[in-house]
Amino acid sequence: MSNEPLLTQHKVTVLLIDDQPMIGEVVRRMLAGEPDVDFHYCRDASKALEEAGRIGPTVILQDLVMPDIDGLTLVKNFRANEATKETPMIVLSTKEEPAVKAEAFALGANDYVVKLPDRLELLARIRYHSKGYIAQLQRNEAYQALMESQKRLADEVKQAERYVLSLLPDKLKKGEIRTDWRFVPSAELGGDSFGYHWLDDDHFAFYLLDVSGHGVGAALLSVSAMNALRSQALPNTDFRKPSQVLFALNNAFQMDQQNGLYFTIWYGVFHKPTRRVDYSGGGHPPALLIGGPSAAEAKLEVLDSKGPMIGVMTDMEYESGTTTLDRFATIYVFSDGAYELEKADKSMWPFSEFLDYMGRGPHEGLEGSKMDRLIAHDRQIMGRDDFADDLSIVELIF
Repeated sequence: MSNEPLLTQHKVTVLLIDDQPMIGEVVRRMLAGEPDVDFHYCRDASKALEEAGRIGPTVILQDLVMPDIDGLTLVKNFRANEATKETPMIVLSTKEEPAVKAEAFALGANDYVVKLPDRLELLARIRYHSKGYIAQLQRNEAYQALMESQKRLADEVKQAERYVLSLLPDKLKKGEIRTDWRFVPSAELGGDSFGYHWLDDDHFAFYLLDVSGHGVGAALLSVSAMNALRSQALPNTDFRKPSQVLFALNNAFQMDQQNGLYFTIWYGVFHKPTRRVDYSGGGHPPALLIGGPSAAEAKLEVLDSKGPMIGVMTDMEYESGTTTLDRFATIYVFSDGAYELEKADKSMWPFSEFLDYMGRGPHEGLEGSKMDRLIAHDRQIMGRDDFADDLSIVELIF
């Protein structure tokens, strides 16, 4: 089924304004037998605007010499009237007068005809002007339909944005693990989702995924994948084993069953007794660990994500990495919207500079949330506030 809007099929509609009934009858006979033409006649020029508003002509034929109102004044009135300001007008005159013709065109007439022309010529002029006006009406109608469609789409995106936000996890402000996060949706809404939860008394899972594309479809796939992780609904999967989780996700969310959409993910599991983190990634940016014996001695470690994207091919194997957290440890998991930025000079922000920025610590005189500083820095180097892609970043302090 076509998604093109159904446009109104306008008929060629002629309104003749002339005080002479004989002229009206002659024109009526000229147009008689033309099934695509509706003819209307108005003898009283004082009622011409009212009649035009009633029938909606696609072309107006108008005499220039009438007893009740000057023809040029009527042309001016038609152009000042909202309903007829763009309706094609063919003025009829008894003779060729260059000065009158020039004034008629200056006031808004589209054509000038010495009455009465040959029938075929009159029909050709009527159809020519009507065709252009009908095309304009349909363009306006199509544009209005497009604006309404875009408004509905924007409303749907806003609803999807609110839905995604409602599913994001609560921030953990106390306990063995503290979390914070920032989610800055793009204008089109991407497919970012993230979450974290205890799998059991000793294992804490945390993850962030990013669906390809934008819009409601990407957001819904993102939510579906996140719900599968949150509810541990993937079959034959030990959720304490990141490589198994990504293997199961890949088989469950094949792109040929998801309207061609795929996603990337970073998934980690913290083992509380040993402070070990096992992790695996599928086409996703690496997580960043800032850790050491103390905040002053903390260094940046890149927790790589080298596996294939989720959904491209079944039965893909995923490797796991592991690291042990020192006494001071903060992990950042993020989407590529945090660093894949076009700077104000149209160049891309290098990933190496992003790593350098994230590796800076409070001991370098920078205060406040690292995530808020990053977002402010991103906006500064882009030279604008809005992001081309969702920006998601999760901070986990162990």
